[in-house]
Amino acid sequence: MQHLINNLLLYTTPSKDSILERLAEALSVKTDGQMGIEEKRRAINAIAKNILDLSTAYGFDTNLWQCYLTYYLVMNENSFSLTCERVGASEGGSINRLAKQDLEIFHKLFHYDFSIWEQKLGTDVFSILTDYVAIPKRDCLYNADVSLQIRLLRERLVNAKDADEMFDHLTAYYRNCGVGMFGMNRAFRIAEGEDDLDFLPVQNADKIMLSDLVGYEHQKGQLKQNTKAFVEGKRANNVLLYGDSGTGKSSSVKAVLNEYFEDGLRMIEIYKHQFGLLSAVISAIKKRNYRFIIYIDDLSFEEHEIEYKYLKAVIEGGVETRPENILIYATSNRRHLIRETWSDRNDMEHDGDIHRSDTMEEKLSLAERFGLSINYSDPSHTEYLTIVRTLAEREGLDVDDETLCREANRFELRHGGVSGRVARQFIDDMKTKEG
Repeated sequence: MQHLINNLLLYTTPSKDSILERLAEALSVKTDGQMGIEEKRRAINAIAKNILDLSTAYGFDTNLWQCYLTYYLVMNENSFSLTCERVGASEGGSINRLAKQDLEIFHKLFHYDFSIWEQKLGTDVFSILTDYVAIPKRDCLYNADVSLQIRLLRERLVNAKDADEMFDHLTAYYRNCGVGMFGMNRAFRIAEGEDDLDFLPVQNADKIMLSDLVGYEHQKGQLKQNTKAFVEGKRANNVLLYGDSGTGKSSSVKAVLNEYFEDGLRMIEIYKHQFGLLSAVISAIKKRNYRFIIYIDDLSFEEHEIEYKYLKAVIEGGVETRPENILIYATSNRRHLIRETWSDRNDMEHDGDIHRSDTMEEKLSLAERFGLSINYSDPSHTEYLTIVRTLAEREGLDVDDETLCREANRFELRHGGVSGRVARQFIDDMKTKEG
């Protein structure tokens, strides 16, 4: 196996600590004189545990070794896979020959016979991993998107008769789904690593859809229209969703991600203290074959906070034009985002006109840089009861309308007003009592 791994060119292992590299080393004939049987068995068991942990995290099944190899091919960002993501595999390209040479090796790895090593080491761990029966899990316990993609692609690669057929299946996957974590996950957060940014997949992203949100049809329509234009490569605006809390602003943004995930939409959530990293985030994703929404939830600033200057420069006004595959969607309870004081309005009077101070103009200009502003205000009492009735019907609550409305009114009085969130909480409370 080590001979096979050492001959990889494009799909080299990113680290000497990778599962593939460590397994090749452990099964190397050269280590026989350096490792005793017990030590080699411990190394193999540690590697098997790593494969099992990865498989458990993503819900892999049947042949965990082949699932791991498929995951490895899908996650490996190299010159070939990234080119396929952007433009597909062009016929006649020299890099295709190099890729097929690597895939000849992977074809052998997919069908590698571990039986000799099992007999030598006195273990059946490979037999278990290659004929694995997973304990059934709920989708919420692992990333169902990744699990399904890997299992479907694994089956195609295993049944490929040679490297050429594997090449066709893999390049089609890269073109349709992408490569690396962006290809398999819909939402991300960021962390600043030692040398670079780390994009952390949100493995249990909310699967809410726009149809799940009751009311606000005009607002949802505006957001959907803008997002649809964006994923189709047309001109679209950065969006500010503002208004009262609990009205569905954040849920609407999550819903449009789910509506257009299959069309290549991805979302990166960033927090206010990370605004200094915005330029680095944009630099990392601007050449990828996806449409990215940079999502900022509950955006607002106190008068002493200056992080908004980073955001202003990124939205519009910097030297570099914002890439066409990136938009910024933000939610806020404030229309103008930055806390304004009366002292900001102190200015000179000229010909009877009040000229607002430069400080105030600078603060207001942030909200103005969002091309589309959508207002989500609290529903009326009648609209609140309509939301309650709709949610109750969806949940199958067995309660008459008079009782439902009476209890809903009592609930909102105890919880400080009407909103979609309060309606949802009331229904959950009723379900708890019913159960």
